[in-house]
Amino acid sequence: MVLKTFGGSLAITAAGLLLAFWYGGTLGLAVVAVLAVLEISLSFDNAVVNAGVLARMNRKWQRLFLTVGILVAVVGMRLLFPVVVVCLTAKLSPVEAYHLAMAGGDIHTPGTYASVLHEAHPAIAAFGGVFLLMLFLNYIFEERELTWLSWLERPLARIGRLKQISVVVAAGALLLTADFLAPAGKPVSVLVSGALGLITYLLVSGLSELFEPDEAGGRGGRPVAVAGKAAFLLFLYLEVMDASFSFDGVVGAFAITSDPVVIAIGLGIGAAYIRALTVFLVRNGTLNEYAYLEHGAQWAIGALAVLLLCTIRYDVPEIVTGLVGVGFIGTALLSSVVRNRRLSRTRPAAAELGTPRLTSAH
Repeated sequence: MVLKTFGGSLAITAAGLLLAFWYGGTLGLAVVAVLAVLEISLSFDNAVVNAGVLARMNRKWQRLFLTVGILVAVVGMRLLFPVVVVCLTAKLSPVEAYHLAMAGGDIHTPGTYASVLHEAHPAIAAFGGVFLLMLFLNYIFEERELTWLSWLERPLARIGRLKQISVVVAAGALLLTADFLAPAGKPVSVLVSGALGLITYLLVSGLSELFEPDEAGGRGGRPVAVAGKAAFLLFLYLEVMDASFSFDGVVGAFAITSDPVVIAIGLGIGAAYIRALTVFLVRNGTLNEYAYLEHGAQWAIGALAVLLLCTIRYDVPEIVTGLVGVGFIGTALLSSVVRNRRLSRTRPAAAELGTPRLTSAH
């Protein structure tokens, strides 16, 4: 099962490392390895949240997520996205942007590829931060039977009875970000990009819910594995969510190297493992076995959204982002293990109490 799920990722790793060595020698190989580890550490919470969505799709669309989806993630987000941003920001043609990318330079040298992308970071962070914030708020404002941080989640769920409260909170956070965090000359671009992130979330999420079948329609009360239009929209939702998660990794990678090819290879290898891990979590029922894991991932997303918005003004090291995500998920996993042990102790006791004792007749 493990080899079947991660076999493609291992193949991509081997091909990527060989390509990195051919392209950049020993240094290129080392940088690619660092970037791959960076992507995996930053995006583990992405895998957990993706698994909750992917579990609603049938096997065909799960395979597409691993094949077509990885091409979109690697070629689209890790290679073409920075080029498109540079084209739009610096008003260059794709050919000029490519030559600028290959010319090298760092974020501190005006006019370089890395510098132009760094200048566009406030708008990128606003889009991704608001999108992820909406994802977190819609989860945390929803009433659910099982809660992890009950002292906080239950009051928030009661507040969530107010319709569109998540939109109000996200819009308020965007206004505060544009007012207090946006650099000089950037408030308008931050507002527009954040509004686009909000609109994108509402559109994609709303369309996926519109076409999704009634969960009660499955056999034996099981949820229906969606296909067709519903699965396509969920697939699109996953791709946009992956893009939002990858913004900080893509931009942060330029602090390590300005070579777009090396960045695409390194982050692409990491993205392949995250996607394989997503499928592994789904097919092994890990989210059902460790009940608080998704809660922890959602809180990690909320923290990531706030950190992403903070990077509009402040430099937040990638290690901080990674440790926050791992901290939430690790704590949630530990809480799930404790819960499972507690349940395993109470079930035999309950079974013993429910079993009638035989008494001898006199």
